[in-house]
Amino acid sequence: MELKRVVITGIGGFTPIGNSIEDIFQNLTNGTSGSGPITRFNSENCKTRFACEVKNFDPSLFIDKKEIRKMDLFEQFAVAAAAQCLQDSEIDLETINRDRIGVIWGTGIGGLGSYEPELKSFYESGNGTPRFNPFTITKLIPNMAAGLISIKFGLQGISYATASACASSSHAIIDAVNYIRLNKSDMFITGGSEAPINISSIGGFNAMKALSENNEEMTTASRPFDATRDGFVMAEGGVALMLEELEHAKQRGAHIYAEIVGCGLTSDAYHLTAPHPDGRGTVNVMKLALEDAGLTPNDIDYINVHGTSTPIGDITELASIQKLFGEDAYKINISSTKSITGHMLGAAGAVEAVASVFAIQKGIIPPTMHVTQLDENIDSKLNLTLGEAQQRNVTYALSNTFGFGGHNSTLIFKKYSE
Repeated sequence: MELKRVVITGIGGFTPIGNSIEDIFQNLTNGTSGSGPITRFNSENCKTRFACEVKNFDPSLFIDKKEIRKMDLFEQFAVAAAAQCLQDSEIDLETINRDRIGVIWGTGIGGLGSYEPELKSFYESGNGTPRFNPFTITKLIPNMAAGLISIKFGLQGISYATASACASSSHAIIDAVNYIRLNKSDMFITGGSEAPINISSIGGFNAMKALSENNEEMTTASRPFDATRDGFVMAEGGVALMLEELEHAKQRGAHIYAEIVGCGLTSDAYHLTAPHPDGRGTVNVMKLALEDAGLTPNDIDYINVHGTSTPIGDITELASIQKLFGEDAYKINISSTKSITGHMLGAAGAVEAVASVFAIQKGIIPPTMHVTQLDENIDSKLNLTLGEAQQRNVTYALSNTFGFGGHNSTLIFKKYSE
């Protein structure tokens, strides 16, 4: 059976560095940090008092005000990003077969921000009688973002959620790719959203020693590969991509951003939060993606690394790249855009897919920011694209996303050609 080819024909997103694709591209190029003081709640007593928040988000531009009240913020990000993506893809929903359009959406945490105040109100009431908002459950459960997108736009194809921590939206994209390849669908809205800037998430990740506590230098605290890095910077937002079968896209004259040619999925099967020290899963996931694409390490021009700014993770990922790519590792541009966006958890794979597509489209590698002292355990001969964007003709871009629990995913994007 000959597999169908899959292309990207629409993008939408709300991120800490912009609420339009143009702004996101520009701020990635400039290395403009999305980090600042937390405004979502009073963080005065938290070890970490900063995060990468989405600014000036107005869901009423995309969602009826009555419906907004029924949604958690992660769902609002999802529906708004999907609406923007549909507009960008120039699809006429009145003339297209909606049975062949699906939604696969990733989130790592779901609606914890809505569940938290409901529990607080219950315990503070003191009467022991459960009185919850009737939308408590639909705001909480991770699958509801995919459901809400399907409902709003009448998309009756395959619809579900993926939840694999920080790999969630990459898993969603890969699932969508494979359904299109197998001719089970013509199009998918896919990606991910997260709204984790609440006291439960900040407090929980602080307890794990995963978050940066560098409150004095909050705008530069996300510093992958730097000797002084002390954890990731929490971020929120939602990013949607329209994936489409190539011939279907060509028939309707769609603008094609890039093609997805390689996918890899593995598990470390090792630890709750730490990567395998030998890079067992991370090496293999990149190897599988290269094999899926029919490529060799020499073909890759750019790697958008998971690069969260954690002491162990950054070193392990770069060592895995060197182990697999050998001498070719020194020819590749590598960067971590989490130094700019922060870590959007379940939405990270989607926003980094967009960064990879941006590199292909514009011929510009987004930089790794805020590195002033390279970790001595990192090979200084690697081109980590430090401090400023670099121009380069990019034919193939590889993007890694890893999640707590040992979930590994790799996507390979190609400059589109007939």
